[in-house]
Amino acid sequence: MLTMTTILLIRHAVNDYVKTGKLAGRLAGVHLNDEGVAQAEALGRRLADAPLNCIYSSPMERTMETAAAIAKHHPQLNARAREEITEVDYGDWQDKAIGELQRRKMWGVVQEYPSRAVFPNGETMRAVQTRIVNAIEALARRHPEQMIALVFHADLIKMALAHYLGMHLDVFQRIVISPASISTLHLGHSRPFIVGVNDIAHLLQLQTAKHENETAAARST
Repeated sequence: MLTMTTILLIRHAVNDYVKTGKLAGRLAGVHLNDEGVAQAEALGRRLADAPLNCIYSSPMERTMETAAAIAKHHPQLNARAREEITEVDYGDWQDKAIGELQRRKMWGVVQEYPSRAVFPNGETMRAVQTRIVNAIEALARRHPEQMIALVFHADLIKMALAHYLGMHLDVFQRIVISPASISTLHLGHSRPFIVGVNDIAHLLQLQTAKHENETAAARST
């Protein structure tokens, strides 16, 4: 039987910064909102019985808070911050209005040809993919035959999955990664295996309750 490291690629739960219409990037002070806290708690319950050996997180507040909700069910573990899996360095684009950014020529490059995208005073998309794949490979070597969780960001998860699926970086946006979702990667000595992408089964009850509340509110107005 092949020996594999099981790596859970987990996106952080939702926050209110998206309502500002701006690109958060590495901006400090972006925390989970009430819905995000509920998502993180559901994620923690989902993984309560998982045989986790380590939990790694991007150092951003929203990722550390999501990782902490998982660690709560594994008292022997603490979420460890890792700079290598932090958010994209958007440079001058950070904290800018997305509506404004969409009018720039580089926006189209980011969407259609990300392998050629360079954020002003920030990272290239190719460098980001290399960074995250190198981090995953290093952690797989550190944890042979173990299960580990990485809590980080949507685009980085998409880039990692694209790499291990043999997809070109220019089509990585075809992959959907939802807040608080789990994607599962098996890495051994040879070819990788993707055994799950964008698993949000643990959030379905929350989504149903939210829909019912919204429906009830609409009827009462």
